[in-house]
Amino acid sequence: MGPNWYIRMYQWARNPPSPEKVKLVLLVVLACFALWGVELLGLWPDWLAVNPPAKP
Repeated sequence: MGPNWYIRMYQWARNPPSPEKVKLVLLVVLACFALWGVELLGLWPDWLAVNPPAKP
């Protein structure tokens, strides 16, 4: 961990983000986990896949 991270932590401790920004970041993280879960369960439609399966 370089010195830049310590400066960042210092600035964040002195000026924490607003509750709205924290909620936004948590919402984005939860949305990413939800999409990952849908893909993991195999419920992601083929037409939304980046590389759709080859047709036989």
